[in-house]
Amino acid sequence: MRGFYAVYLFAGDGSMLQLSLNQGTTVVRTLESAAADGTVRAGVGRTELFLRPGDRFRVVDAMLTNFHLPRSTLLMLVSAFAGRERVLAAYRAAVDAGYRFFSYGDAMLLEDGP
Repeated sequence: MRGFYAVYLFAGDGSMLQLSLNQGTTVVRTLESAAADGTVRAGVGRTELFLRPGDRFRVVDAMLTNFHLPRSTLLMLVSAFAGRERVLAAYRAAVDAGYRFFSYGDAMLLEDGP
């Protein structure tokens, strides 16, 4: 369901840790968790959702995100959404153009689809 939703996030330091922890891009995980049946439902809760390549995204159809660290769960989530090859191509273009990486760097807009 397309639309705008108010989401209040309380993210800890663990949101940017390496792959050894099951973390991901916070807003995407929040929306996908709140839409277990395909519709975003208001509520309070926790999530253990870990999105990896091959997983289906139910409600998120676009993502604005940073260029993340290699081997991070954040990069894995982005690759699950956009496809590994598309993400690698975007990273190559970003390096060639001199983009800044990581949490305070440049961002990319990813849309669902080929």
